Amino acid sequence: MSATPGTTASGLPLYAAALQDVPARVLYELLKLRVDVFVVEQECAYPELDGRDLEPDAVLLWAQDAAGRVAGTVRLLREPDGTARVGRVATAREARGRGVAADLVRRALELAGDVEVVLGAQAHLEHWYARFGFVADGPAYAEDGIPHVPMRRARGA
Repeated sequence: MSATPGTTASGLPLYAAALQDVPARVLYELLKLRVDVFVVEQECAYPELDGRDLEPDAVLLWAQDAAGRVAGTVRLLREPDGTARVGRVATAREARGRGVAADLVRRALELAGDVEVVLGAQAHLEHWYARFGFVADGPAYAEDGIPHVPMRRARGA
């Protein structure tokens, strides 16, 4: 899959591509954003580069601001049981509150197709993910000291 542009409701260009099709500078910015948000801002020392971006069905999605910088990102994976997994939802601090993450999640769900979709939501975002049709699907858990909720979106939701 090549990096194919679309447009977000927030007006930012939106792209989706397999890892090998992401331009090097964009890939650097995308991974830096994930590290900045999850490792630095949320103070979670964990292996952000977990190898899943390299999976053949993995799709990286991102939005770029007017200067061409990555403003937000989402990762879409395929699980062995056939479900899709949305994760690594991150928005640059200066782009927050503009609907960028919502646009990226909507596009990821479109690309996932007619399958169940799962994710591990930070607990304070459970209601945010509910607006996309996700429901809690199991007991809450802590990941890197942050409360999370497993969530599932039914096929065809």
